[in-house]
Amino acid sequence: MPIRKHRLHDLMQAAACALIVATAAPAALAGRSGAAPQDLGATAADATQTVSIVLKLRHADELDAYIAATVDPDSPLYHRFLSVEQFRAAFAPSRGEIRRVTDFLAANGIAVNEVYPNGLIIKATGTAAQFTQAFQAILHDYRDSDGKAFRRPARGHKVPRDLDDVILYVAGLNTQSAQFKPHSTQARAKAAGLGEARPAVVLPAGNSTATGVPGSFTTGDVANLYGVNPLYARGITGQGRTIGIATLANFYPSDAYAYWNAIGLNVSPTRITQVHVDGGGDLSANAGSGETTLDVQQSGGLAPDAKMVVYDAPNTEAGFIDVFYKAVADNTVDTLSVSWGSPELLNYEIPGVSSESLGVLVAYHQVFAEAAAQGISTFASAGDDGAYDTNSVAPYPAFSKILTVDSPASDPYVIAAGGTTIAADIQRKYGVVHVPTEQVWGWDYFNPYLIANYGNAFKDYYFSVGGGGGVSVFWPQPDYQKHTKGIRRSEPNQVWTYTDPRTGVQSYLYTVPANVKGRNLPDISLNSDPYTGYLVYSTTDGGWIAGYGGTSFASPQLNGIFALVSQAKSSRLGLLHPMLYGSRGEGWRRQPQPGTVDITAGDNWFYGGVTGYEPGAGLGTINAAALVQAIR
Repeated sequence: MPIRKHRLHDLMQAAACALIVATAAPAALAGRSGAAPQDLGATAADATQTVSIVLKLRHADELDAYIAATVDPDSPLYHRFLSVEQFRAAFAPSRGEIRRVTDFLAANGIAVNEVYPNGLIIKATGTAAQFTQAFQAILHDYRDSDGKAFRRPARGHKVPRDLDDVILYVAGLNTQSAQFKPHSTQARAKAAGLGEARPAVVLPAGNSTATGVPGSFTTGDVANLYGVNPLYARGITGQGRTIGIATLANFYPSDAYAYWNAIGLNVSPTRITQVHVDGGGDLSANAGSGETTLDVQQSGGLAPDAKMVVYDAPNTEAGFIDVFYKAVADNTVDTLSVSWGSPELLNYEIPGVSSESLGVLVAYHQVFAEAAAQGISTFASAGDDGAYDTNSVAPYPAFSKILTVDSPASDPYVIAAGGTTIAADIQRKYGVVHVPTEQVWGWDYFNPYLIANYGNAFKDYYFSVGGGGGVSVFWPQPDYQKHTKGIRRSEPNQVWTYTDPRTGVQSYLYTVPANVKGRNLPDISLNSDPYTGYLVYSTTDGGWIAGYGGTSFASPQLNGIFALVSQAKSSRLGLLHPMLYGSRGEGWRRQPQPGTVDITAGDNWFYGGVTGYEPGAGLGTINAAALVQAIR
């Protein structure tokens, strides 16, 4: 899979050249809420803010090769993972290069607050005038449609030419909040308009940790579904392992203990450690506290004796970068999951659309590479908008539907967690919807019910809710997918447009490159459909909730399951993809029976379940006990 240093440069240049924008998009597109933020003018010269200066890796090609060796059972470097100090010495900028940056900041009056232990992040505080002088970042104040104030550069920023070899990106000049979306959803999300009720809360009875009731599943049910119980029978419960959660909202730890207690799990009352990065995330339902709560409950419930470290940061550009770099630089967790993200496409500079930067994708990649080199296995939710990830951008349907994927799940060093619907009889208002077998999650399976009971006008009423998946047009096909049957290329005729609901005028935004041989996702999927979903206990959301789902469940569940696998093998596992895909391609060793279970039914509104790989459920689901046997 190696993503070579020169290849990254080529990718960024090609992506910039491929971006063809006919005209500036209407102002109504400028925010993800669908309303243009109000430009309040230039930021006061003496207004202060703190930024995260992301530095470039050295020897990226050698790092990729080292990571490949650590997960090749025939290599003498197998599972010889690096410490943070070793990583920094080999692959981070030298102390002299870092000094060049800090001297430059000091010369512009910008104070250095901290250099992360991995040598890849410099936290610095300065005024608007100082950042304008240093990075040509002309900051403006804005107010979004929700009345929240923020600031960002009116025309981006530039790194001085003599520091271009060291600085990758300056994160935090844009302080807009709610930049990223949690990948969880509830059964009632769209059903309320039809008078359809969500599933009732059912708690485990007797001494059971499971309910056996779709919509009220617990982690005990997950253990039943995916071959975890044989590991428990061997005493493998996460002892000696530490689970990491990266999130953008704070939560009440007492909610997690209440959940575990209610399903009969005996856990240490001090197992959770909270680390508030950049001051931490907000604590409210609107901020996504329920997301953090379910991440902790699910991962910790599957590995009840594991310790847990929850890293939460503000939901901002800098917060999302810093939360990963902090977790990986601390190097205390063995597995790490995140259930937040945004469409990969939004990292392209599209006029009128709230975009990040291609540098952000590379910033993620660097830290995920470090995690792999240190043996940390990383998981990310693939999204809940099926194959049409940009449908998470409001106002839909003013935007055209295009096939896109979610970031950071699209990164080749991350296990992208997709979604399935398990076999069930789903009780609805006018009868039962029968799902005969576990299948790719996509709510188009409700179409016959909707048409029969509400009319043809309600066909696709639930579009595009389902498990995220598709083809990245930024990350090339990694080596571990090169010999996998079913890997796809990007589809043609994917043109992103916006139609003004007031005037009917359509504006062209972007053409997604066709036939790109890109990284496919998801990798592994687990039950994520709210109608066959889960219980969550969340104070900020009012207590017990049934019918909760989304790939936000699959990601932490895989986190907890692989913490068990890590304990069983008495080692961190590092990059999991080669073992899961079985066929390594050139330079990789084949291993039979990697413990995956094929999903051959259903679809995520475009990619269907077939024999072999498909960007619907990926390789399929897993059998945890078989996975342990697959790793020697």
